Amino acid sequence: MPTIHVNVVSAEASIFSGEAKFVALPGASGELGIYPRHTPLITKIKPGSVRIEKADGTEEFIFVAGGVLEVQPNCVTVLSDTAIRGKDLDEEKANAAKAAAEEALRNAKGELDIAKAQSELAIMAAQISALRKFRQNR
Repeated sequence: MPTIHVNVVSAEASIFSGEAKFVALPGASGELGIYPRHTPLITKIKPGSVRIEKADGTEEFIFVAGGVLEVQPNCVTVLSDTAIRGKDLDEEKANAAKAAAEEALRNAKGELDIAKAQSELAIMAAQISALRKFRQNR
């Protein structure tokens, strides 16, 4: 079966690099599924989980806090400020960050503060959802 090379990169490090049969991730307009020889594409992605079906049949789950997706016929690149492997997600830390974002939203004074708190809250909610998906698929 043909494969496609996948790179998931955060601001800190390369999180994943390898061959895959299929990649699914949250696009700006909905869920995207990428197979080898996909039409070239560049789009924004929303916070959520990237599911990579590797060439050996195993799956890799990675949480991304939004970013950019580039698809070429033989390569998929996901660029995100924050990307965390599913196995490295910490539910306690995510819940604490979500609570902090909720508190910041309650205390927000101006439009900028409200927008920033809403963005952080959406990212943390997506991270908790990604963690639950990862646990279901283990």
